[in-house]
Amino acid sequence: MTDTPLPFTPAGRIDEVRPFHVMELLRRARALEAAGHDIVHMEIGEPDFTTAEPVVEAGRRALAEGHTGYLPAAGLTPLREAIARHYAEEYGADVAPERIFITPGASGALTLAMALIADPGRTVLLPEPGYPCNRNFAAVVNALPRPVPVTAATDYQLTAALAADHVDADTAGILIGSPSNPTGTMADGPALEALAALADARGIALMVDEIYHGLHYTPAAASAVVHAPRALVINSFSKYFGMTGWRLGWLVVPEGLEAATEKLIQNLYINASTPAQYAALACFSPAAREIFEARREAFRERRDFLLPALRELGLAIPGEPAGAFYLYADVSAVAPDSEALAQALLEEAGVAATPGLDFESAHPGRHMRFAYTTGLERLAEGVERIRRYLAAGG
Repeated sequence: MTDTPLPFTPAGRIDEVRPFHVMELLRRARALEAAGHDIVHMEIGEPDFTTAEPVVEAGRRALAEGHTGYLPAAGLTPLREAIARHYAEEYGADVAPERIFITPGASGALTLAMALIADPGRTVLLPEPGYPCNRNFAAVVNALPRPVPVTAATDYQLTAALAADHVDADTAGILIGSPSNPTGTMADGPALEALAALADARGIALMVDEIYHGLHYTPAAASAVVHAPRALVINSFSKYFGMTGWRLGWLVVPEGLEAATEKLIQNLYINASTPAQYAALACFSPAAREIFEARREAFRERRDFLLPALRELGLAIPGEPAGAFYLYADVSAVAPDSEALAQALLEEAGVAATPGLDFESAHPGRHMRFAYTTGLERLAEGVERIRRYLAAGG
């Protein structure tokens, strides 16, 4: 590295993009592992399962058959049709394949959605706590993220009543996640319908991030494609389908926005990975779905172990998170500051968990996110290490 200053001034929007603190925590955890320490990872939202073999084989076959060139910007037609069938089979929804656009992960879909709905200086309402990158997707298109604090009183979901108090002439849209990161809570059908009615009445966009659909436990997940048919709906092959590193997602746009979406894709990234799109076709095969469902049950077992285990340590977790693979815990009964606790647990107990700093500004020192993305045996080891640390007066 060099200390030589840049010959130009970087774009001011970079200052509006906040760092993702969990990645620094992960780097420190990896450094400790490299030095010989055993770390229980409960910090990052990446499942410990590798990509299912039917999907891997489909990727191999795509490469062997020479499927390595450009695709239409909107995506591989059979894949868009497969996603449309998925919506029909899972939710009873009639979604035209022409409204489905394949993106480089859900991050690509979220960036695309922001570019489609928000002019510079317009605001986007975001629930807080929430996924930390969402505010940055708004900032990168020079829109203004406007956090709306949500609590256990609304199951950590942004309701239409709460949103209505914050919508004004500058508002371009609302973005929610269901199931949510970091809380694992979901918006039900009536809640989505109420948000859609508010958005329509005020002439703003509704965006619903559904990347954890499939990883829901009880009850069944309600989808915006049914309850908010004019919403922009984000999904991904990373979570339920287990294709994290393949970087593949999709965006469903309301009728009338197709041409604008395709134009942006043509200019921003040409098309999402061609081999990954061919591989993803196998996600909808019976063999792959059987694997995904078995993994979903494994996540349910992990949640059902970790939820009471953390409560027994003195951590408060309201309700029963219904989806994703996170628990968002109030740690104030055992520690005055979650960031200091996260550092101490990592350095002294060998447990990596994420402080609330990434997810909210209201009460970040009270909360920590625990990801159950590792096996039951390792989760049990992590809980025992936390117990010993707290018992020793840490």
